[in-house]
Amino acid sequence: MIEKTLVLVKPDGVVRGLIGEIIRRFEVAGLKIVGMKMNHITPDFAKKHYFAHTEKDFYPELEKRITSGPVIAMILEGIKAIEVVRKIVGLTDSSKSGPGTIRGDFGHVNLGYKGTKNLVHASGNLDEAKKEVELWFKKEELFGYKTLYEKHIEED
Repeated sequence: MIEKTLVLVKPDGVVRGLIGEIIRRFEVAGLKIVGMKMNHITPDFAKKHYFAHTEKDFYPELEKRITSGPVIAMILEGIKAIEVVRKIVGLTDSSKSGPGTIRGDFGHVNLGYKGTKNLVHASGNLDEAKKEVELWFKKEELFGYKTLYEKHIEED
């Protein structure tokens, strides 16, 4: 099934110069970028994005991190895109993510915070992806096209 999903390169990924490496991992897995932009997230927008977490004890730190600098927002599309992206990204806790995942390879444990700087956000399921895509992008900001990868797999 072809799906769309949201991926954010968080401020810690942007300031560390990892945007290109992160994008490359998705592209070589056969996912295509159908929307992309750079934003500064306001506290109000962070509350909309992380609405399920606003009452949790870790939310203030989460909001502080996501609003600390620019974020790259991408809509990725592909076969089972949500599942594929989650495998590429790794576990939320970077210290428990395996090597070869974005978080496992580049995430940092932050000693002053109960958590990790895990570089990216990825939609967790189909419902979440649908809501996040609509929150972050207008329909006219998304593009349809065929990649060479798609043309290659259609040949068989």
